[in-house]
Amino acid sequence: MGAFWAGLAVAMTAGLIHDKPQPVGLIGLLFATIGYTGFKIFRSALSFHHLAVSVDDTGLWLRARSGQGVIRWDTLAGVAVHWSEPGNRGARHYSIELCPSGPIDRADPVLWVPVRDEEPVRPGLPRPRYRLVTNGSFARYREPLVEAIR
Repeated sequence: MGAFWAGLAVAMTAGLIHDKPQPVGLIGLLFATIGYTGFKIFRSALSFHHLAVSVDDTGLWLRARSGQGVIRWDTLAGVAVHWSEPGNRGARHYSIELCPSGPIDRADPVLWVPVRDEEPVRPGLPRPRYRLVTNGSFARYREPLVEAIR
């Protein structure tokens, strides 16, 4: 449906529907673009809505719509609470970083979701790691989760 409206907006702007080009088609194209972007943001938010985290002696368990997985403690090279300097909103960004000692299974539908490939937290740790963001509405879970991991 979105492609139909975007096509209609382009046809109006180019003058394919009426004798003259209609600038109002640009407004339609703008709304179609915003609508698609909003849909993608909404869809990605839904994927994290059903993410549950629990901790026991085995490891850190992640449960999502697609299933359940565990990041075992004996497969980790390091665990860190990471924070970055304040961004444009003036707030620090916090995350819990779980650095594996071996490769991460890309085919795992649950455990691959929080994986990030960035510079290591410190020398000797791997680039790809599990990141659990604890900002915004998740900030209230940061301290209990850190305590449970300890």
